[in-house]
Amino acid sequence: MREYLLTLCVTAAVTYLLTGPVRKFAIVAGAMPEIRARDVHREPTPRLGGIAMFGGLCAGLLVAAHLSNLGKVFDLGSEPRALLSGAGLIWLLGVLDDKWGVDALVKLGGQMIAAGVMVLQGLTILWIPVPGVGTVALTSMQGTLLTVALVVITINAVNFVDGLDGLASGMVCIAAAAFFLYAYRLWFGHNIEAAAPATLFAAVLMGMCLGFLPHNMHPARIFMGDSGSMLIGLVLAAGAISITGQVDPDLLYQQVGGERQAVQAMVPVYIPLLLPLTVIAVPVADLLLAIVRRTWNGQSPFAADRGHLHHRLLELGHSHSRAVLIMYFWSALIGFGTVAYSVHSASMWIVLLIVLLSAVGLVLLLLPRFRPRAPRWAEAFVPPRYRRKVLPGPAALQAGSQAPVEREREPVPAGLHGATAIGDRSRFHHARRISGRG
Repeated sequence: MREYLLTLCVTAAVTYLLTGPVRKFAIVAGAMPEIRARDVHREPTPRLGGIAMFGGLCAGLLVAAHLSNLGKVFDLGSEPRALLSGAGLIWLLGVLDDKWGVDALVKLGGQMIAAGVMVLQGLTILWIPVPGVGTVALTSMQGTLLTVALVVITINAVNFVDGLDGLASGMVCIAAAAFFLYAYRLWFGHNIEAAAPATLFAAVLMGMCLGFLPHNMHPARIFMGDSGSMLIGLVLAAGAISITGQVDPDLLYQQVGGERQAVQAMVPVYIPLLLPLTVIAVPVADLLLAIVRRTWNGQSPFAADRGHLHHRLLELGHSHSRAVLIMYFWSALIGFGTVAYSVHSASMWIVLLIVLLSAVGLVLLLLPRFRPRAPRWAEAFVPPRYRRKVLPGPAALQAGSQAPVEREREPVPAGLHGATAIGDRSRFHHARRISGRG
């Protein structure tokens, strides 16, 4: 565990330290596109944050290769080299898209090529554990197609959810943390060495996201862009492929004592195509809804719009930070709930806890205007938005008195760019009208 923590910290530190210079480089290079109607931010913000994240990925893998235990992952298999090759291609494609823009079909082809490169180097799905049937071996063509499909689905799911400050990096970090716990349990709990690469990938992915988050939280100083969103999506898919298609279920049968227990332990990664639904269910749901919505309206599935889940949360009246935290909550509930169920699927308290937390999440969705107020004695220790405002009342103004009357200002509904303004609309009377056309 200490080597994993060291790898995670090095990855996070390198990513964090590189993001500042990368931001300056993006500004000089002109990677600051104009604000579109579907964007949430109000000021042009530099992209190319994926450059720093790729630097953190390389640093993490380099450090892991020189550690005593993690170094065996590089000696016994080719998964780390396959990941680095595919990540380099997808990162280069993302950098070109952030600077000059790349057609959607070209990006799709690049994603498939990056997945194919990983397959050629051994990172592919070899078999699938099917309940009631057992282990189903796949042919070379079937494994390649399934691997490419999983990579493309995961990359686009993460890319689609990258619409608010800190949203994509935070959600992927939560998913990677849940996946790390599951993979680490397989390796050290059941002595399955084939799960070691997936554990390493999850630790490096957490470091990449944690190092970039301080620069990307609202208000973001830099965006990861497609160079970052596609990169972390590919790393997450690589871990899923490694642990699902490489871990032999027969070894798991021997460790846990039978097929029934092995099937229970393989619940989170039961079928590779269903893995994104359990690990990053929220981005995948957003992806599927976006495809259906755009196709129904006669648009291309790759056409950008303002109908994503985070946009709808803003339209309900949630603030930017609150919408991001709600998405974090659902991602953590699904990811960690699935891992907990795989450990003790027979425990009723896990199911009851998940149901209770789901009810809490629904209540949060239905109370967009609720804002807790701190007591008077604690107002000096909380942000200004949680303090009571003292404004002159109408009666006091008519009488010519300046006596303050306590009155809480109601939040203004989210505007075109999604930010929830707190205060009177008179602040924005002189603001430039933004066209609704993207």
